[in-house]
Order: sequence, then C-alpha cells, then structure tokens
Amino acid sequence: MEVIRTGWGFFQDEILGMAWLNRLIGTLLNLLGLDTSKKIGGSIHFFIYDMIKIMVLLGILIFIISYIQSYFPPERTKKILGRFHGVGANMIAALLGTVTPFCSCSSIPLFMGFSSAGLPLGVTFSFLISSPMVDLGSLVLLMSIFGWKVAVIYVMVGLMIAVAGGTLIEKLHLENQVEEFIRKANAIDIPQEALNFKDRVKYAWEQVWKTAQKVFPYVLLGVGIGAVIHNYIPEEFIVKALGGSNPFGVILATIAGVPMYADIFGTIPIAEALLAKGAMLGVVLSFMMGVTTLSLPSMIMLRKAVKPKLLGIFVAICTVGIILVGYLFNLMQGFIL
Repeated sequence: MEVIRTGWGFFQDEILGMAWLNRLIGTLLNLLGLDTSKKIGGSIHFFIYDMIKIMVLLGILIFIISYIQSYFPPERTKKILGRFHGVGANMIAALLGTVTPFCSCSSIPLFMGFSSAGLPLGVTFSFLISSPMVDLGSLVLLMSIFGWKVAVIYVMVGLMIAVAGGTLIEKLHLENQVEEFIRKANAIDIPQEALNFKDRVKYAWEQVWKTAQKVFPYVLLGVGIGAVIHNYIPEEFIVKALGGSNPFGVILATIAGVPMYADIFGTIPIAEALLAKGAMLGVVLSFMMGVTTLSLPSMIMLRKAVKPKLLGIFVAICTVGIILVGYLFNLMQGFIL
C-alpha cells in the first residue's frame, strides 16, 4: 500500500504537477541573478512555470480529448441521446458534455443544434451545463493542482448539477421559451464519414493547434493575474475577503466570476494563487464554476437562443448549484486537502 501511495504521489507531483519544472525554472532564474524569494522574482517564477505547465498539459489533454471527440460528432451524439429518456437521458447528456470543447460559448452552438433536432429541452440543458463546467481536461488539471480527491469530487458534483438542472427544466415544460427560429429549424443529419486512425490523429492535432490559439490569451491573462495575487496581494486581505471568516465568500466568488470569460485553463492559475493565499477551497471552486458556466458573454449568446424566462431559470439553477457546491467544499476542506 505504501508503494502505491508513493508511486501516486510521484505521479501527481512530478508528472501532473511538474514539480521538476518548478525547481528547474527556479534554479535557472537564481543563476541569472533573480531572487525568486522576492516579489518580482517570485512573480516571474510563477508566471513562467504556470504558463509552460498549463500549455503542455493543455496540448496533451486536447489531443486525447479531441481524438475521443472524433467518435462523437453532433449527428452521432444526437442519435445517442435520442435513444434515452428521462433522467437516464440527462445523465448521458451530462457525460457527453465532458468530451466537448472547453468553454460555454463553444457549447451553445451544439446546444442550438440539439434543440433544433427535437431533443428534449432538459437533455440539451444537461449537456449545456456539463460541457463548460466539467470535462476530462478539468479532471486531470485539477488533479495536478489540488489532488485527486478534489478533482474527482468536483467532476461528480458538476455532473450532479447538470443532471439535476436539466431534469428540473424538463419538469417545468419550458419548450415554448426556446426561440421560434430554433424550434422550427429543420435539422439535417449528415452521414458520419468513416475516419481511420490517421484521420483521427490529424483531426486531434488540428484541434490542439486551434484550441491552443484560442485559449492562449486567456491562459496568459489568468497566469498574469495569478502571479500578481501570489506575490503582491497581502495574504491577510485574501483571508479576510475569501477565507473561512467571511460567510459570504462563496457568493462573492460566484458573482465575481460572471463578468469574466475564460475556460478552466485560464481560471486554474488564479484559483491556485487564491488557495495558496488562504482562500477557502469552496470559494476558489465556486469562482471557477462561475467563470466557466455563467460568464456574461456566454449568457448574451445563449439569450439569442432562449427567451428571458428560460435564461433566468438556467442562471438561477446554475448559481444555486455552484453556491451549494462551494459551501460543501468549504465544509469538506479539512478532509480532502
């Protein structure tokens, strides 16, 4: 058992967390005469290390996920979802959301396509909630930062929110709240082209390049903010605003995430820095969920597809779910960190 624990610790710290890279960059900066224990040196160290680590993990994860995704084009996904009914369909939709693109703005066009194809509204919303909030990439990247317990529980509760939210929307019978041009659209099923291994690998590499170009500015911004938080914002301020002494920290973090637009790769460095400064785990994860699921640009895009009443219910369900998850993680922090 001790061997397994040691092996897993090495995998999590040295492979996923790239602790060796952290040490290497610190050594090189010190050799160049930069004191990494000072604010400027520490910020540069944090910035270089996190940028390289996240972009390397990003490339590997996008390749793997895109290769898997090549088996689930929209037409095939619609056919799979069409075979299930009730909560089972919501669960399948939430799980399928884990192998889709990384941000809510990328998922909304798929949501519109599924709605046009006549899939149940609750099923499409389970997909829409799950896709930006939970993906295979988030599982691995969260594991590299917070450990496997936090990563697994985060994914599980994210899927639960997606299933519960979609089920509730289904029970409310809000089909008339979808914009008419989507409800009356004629979905055309295009036969899936048979792809061989070489085609799938090519597709995966193309997605790596396209997605890396798309998310790089957000990762750059996120790491920059994280570096500032990590080395310049006093720990006492973070603890007072987002620590356990502030019962409204989770709510503030969720609301603070709404004006932003990024995927999980852009929010991870900020979350990492906040946690290191003393913010509660639930506060940090609520901020991440708020950014990836409820960002203002995504809500503006979704408003084009649904009417205000349905949009409001969607936002309310996600907000309540995120806040509850945040407080749950705060309570569990001592057991899972």
